[in-house]
Amino acid sequence: MIRWLLRRKLNTEEQRLGESMDYLRHIVDTSPTAFMRFAGIMPFANSRKVLPKDAWYVAQIVSLRHEDCGPCLQIAVNLARKASVDAGVIQAALDGDRDQLSQELRDVYEFVQAVQSSDTAPDTLREKLRSRYTERGLIELSYAIASSRIPPTVKRVLGYATSCKSVSVSTIPER
Repeated sequence: MIRWLLRRKLNTEEQRLGESMDYLRHIVDTSPTAFMRFAGIMPFANSRKVLPKDAWYVAQIVSLRHEDCGPCLQIAVNLARKASVDAGVIQAALDGDRDQLSQELRDVYEFVQAVQSSDTAPDTLREKLRSRYTERGLIELSYAIASSRIPPTVKRVLGYATSCKSVSVSTIPER
C-alpha cells in the first residue's frame, strides 16, 4: 500500500515538474524507507526565506550545469519559470552569459562557479554576498548549491543519468 501511495505522489510530481521520476520509483520499489530518507532532504533543498528567488535559482542552475546535463537542470528551469524568474535571467545562467545578468546575479553566478571548482579564495565575493543577503541568505545560498548536487549524484550512481538532453526555458509543464 505504501509503495502505491508513494508512486501516486511521484506521478503528481512528474506532472508538476515536467520530468521523469523513474529513479525515485526505483528507490520506492527497492525500499520505501530509503525513499523516505531521500524525501527528507526536501525541507533542506527548499529552505529559502531571505535569499531572493532570482539569486536562489541562478545558484541552482549554475550548480546543476556543473552536475547534470538535462533532466535535473530542466526541473530547476521549470521551477524558476513557475516562480516567475525572468526568462532572460534563466537563459543567461544556462548559457553562462554573465554579461546578461545584473551585477548582483553575476556575483552569485561567479561565487557558485568558484565553489563548484573548489576555489578556496572566493572571500571577496563571499563577503559581498554576506553583506547583500545577510548571514541567513549566505546559508540559504549554500543550501541551494549543495542540494542541487544530490539528485544528479543519486541518478548517476543508480544508472539513471545515461544521456544528456537540451534544456529549454520555454518548456513549462501545464498545471
